[in-house]
Amino acid sequence: MRSSAFYLLTLLFLCDLFCYGQKPVSSGKPGRMVHSNLSGEAAAFDRYIGQALSLWKTPGISVVVVKDDKVVFRKGYGVVESGKQAPFTTATECICASTTKAMTAVCMGMLVDSGKVSWDDKLKDVFPEFRLYDPYAAAELRVRDLFTHNAGLGNADLLWLYGYPREEILHRMKSLPPAYSLRSSFIYQNLMYIAAGELIRKLSGQHWEDFITQRLFAPIGMQHTYASFKRSEKEASHEVPHFVINDSLQAIPLISYENIGPAGGVWSCADDMDKWMLFLLDSAIASGGKRLLSAEVYKELFKPQALVTDKEFYPTAQLTGPHWKTYGLGWFQEDYRGKMVQFHTGSLDGAVAILGLLPSEHFGIYVFGNLDHSEVRHALMYKAMDLWAFHDNYRDWSLEFYQLYAKMKEDNKKKEKAKEALRVQGTRPSLPLNAYAGKYTNEAYGDAVIAVRGDSLDVQFPNDIVLKLGHWNYDVFAGIYNGWWDKQWIRFVPDGTGKLLQFDRDGVLYTKVDPSKK
Repeated sequence: MRSSAFYLLTLLFLCDLFCYGQKPVSSGKPGRMVHSNLSGEAAAFDRYIGQALSLWKTPGISVVVVKDDKVVFRKGYGVVESGKQAPFTTATECICASTTKAMTAVCMGMLVDSGKVSWDDKLKDVFPEFRLYDPYAAAELRVRDLFTHNAGLGNADLLWLYGYPREEILHRMKSLPPAYSLRSSFIYQNLMYIAAGELIRKLSGQHWEDFITQRLFAPIGMQHTYASFKRSEKEASHEVPHFVINDSLQAIPLISYENIGPAGGVWSCADDMDKWMLFLLDSAIASGGKRLLSAEVYKELFKPQALVTDKEFYPTAQLTGPHWKTYGLGWFQEDYRGKMVQFHTGSLDGAVAILGLLPSEHFGIYVFGNLDHSEVRHALMYKAMDLWAFHDNYRDWSLEFYQLYAKMKEDNKKKEKAKEALRVQGTRPSLPLNAYAGKYTNEAYGDAVIAVRGDSLDVQFPNDIVLKLGHWNYDVFAGIYNGWWDKQWIRFVPDGTGKLLQFDRDGVLYTKVDPSKK
């Protein structure tokens, strides 16, 4: 059987013939082609952002655009917190979230250049303490697999949401059954990047935070970029995250996940992101002309490493219509108007970011925003590409994406109503509520403690995450974490003798701990 790498190379070769063998065409409606040599791209983009923010009701954003080795646009809009006057500026510190992943890949690239490791080294040889549930995957896993989301793990984000230190996260990963076999599919997740950060620490003798600060941020001149929120606290302005809760825009508390650092912990601002993008577009050359990566390692970062399934890609592809979708070392990849795009989003509770590069056009854009999953970020990325790379101001990506996501939201509401319709009214739990109380445990995710709260239950997970449950039907209860996460269902499993042995949270089984046994 031919390897997946053969098919990947064949696909990319055919895409090159198809995409680059044609003249770029407008993304507009059939029959209308708009090409204009815009002299006021910045003015047009400024007007467009104002309209887009009004549509998406995002409290604040900052944007920076680079083209041909210089900054062509940089501006902040709105406020850091809804209902307050402090402006969201280009100096406002924001969470880079998963756009951090490309930075961690660069750090590993430095260690590859120094001879401390190779992309194709097996982890069992360079990181023997790292283990996976699947012994075959553990034996065959290579360093590059830490960066490509195809090592067999499911999402499993609860491990870092529960606040476990990185060392414990790696220890608990041994108990996570694989979601698919090694390199046979793609599921986006964060745990492998946490493992990459720990490998950087092992190889360099420095914590990831210190390594990335000294070896990457300092040489590039990113004086307002930090490896964690705590390190950024001295800055005067920070974004405040927001959620739409019950159709109302609300500020939410900032949750600082220090343990997720290598996967999404960097904080920065639009005043620094131009330096990062110019570094990426200029073959990893820092200020003063010093090259931080060899040409070989630099190219490896942007090579397609894994095919991305439609399910794991962005819904915006329904409208932009890429012919292929891949993942590099910290980069989603697609074709847009005959050009290869390297990009990545970042999303944490109440905050978003996006970084998009058109390397062949020496173009880059970075957007920060303070509203959870405000997809205005995608609209601004493609609009900026249209303006500066293709001199085209026709397509209204903001309106089109807004309509796309509005339809998705409406479809989700219909699914929720359909699920609600299946609820059996008038049922009661099979046991008294105090029979459900107690300590439960899961080998990978740890303990959960259930307590009676009035006529319902609370489940306390690690990191003080509490799920307040209401009775759904029979032995199923439902609740919402933190007041803004998606509804979760807890299904209890009585053993038929008046006792409870387990509960199921989204396919994860917790077993009740017998207090009489140690």
